Amino acid sequence: MTVKKLSINYKTLEEFKQFREYGIQELSMLEDLQENIIENDSESPFYGIYFGEKLVARMSLYRVSKELDKYFEPAQDYLELWKLEVLSAYQRKGFGKELVEFAKSFGLPIKTNPRVKSADFWNRMGFTSVNYDVERDLGENPLVWYPKGVSAQERAQSGTLDTAE
Repeated sequence: MTVKKLSINYKTLEEFKQFREYGIQELSMLEDLQENIIENDSESPFYGIYFGEKLVARMSLYRVSKELDKYFEPAQDYLELWKLEVLSAYQRKGFGKELVEFAKSFGLPIKTNPRVKSADFWNRMGFTSVNYDVERDLGENPLVWYPKGVSAQERAQSGTLDTAE
């Protein structure tokens, strides 16, 4: 099993149509392609695993700047993992685990917003819930993975920051 960076092109977009979470992001990429804005060598956030010639698992990984970090201590760049999906006929064969291990190989903390009923998978991958913060999490229930030496940011529990008088 090898994780590959996916090119942004018509072939990749055609392959994405088989995934359940085919949506706005892919449609926007399609529009960009049709307007000839994106070339085959454009920076793609998508990674995938092929079984033979068929794309069977994919995810997107975005690097978030430490200036925007509200999760990790010390504040640092981290990865946001989205759209992790394995085609149903290929589930429980290690493809999802392989994608997550690939993301971990960057050595950065990872944040994800899991789908309903996927908590067991994320727990097995070493992800934990964050202490929910209304302003930061905006209705999401993020899970995070902490590499060695990284912990959760301390946040004011009452929703207000203590100030020195």
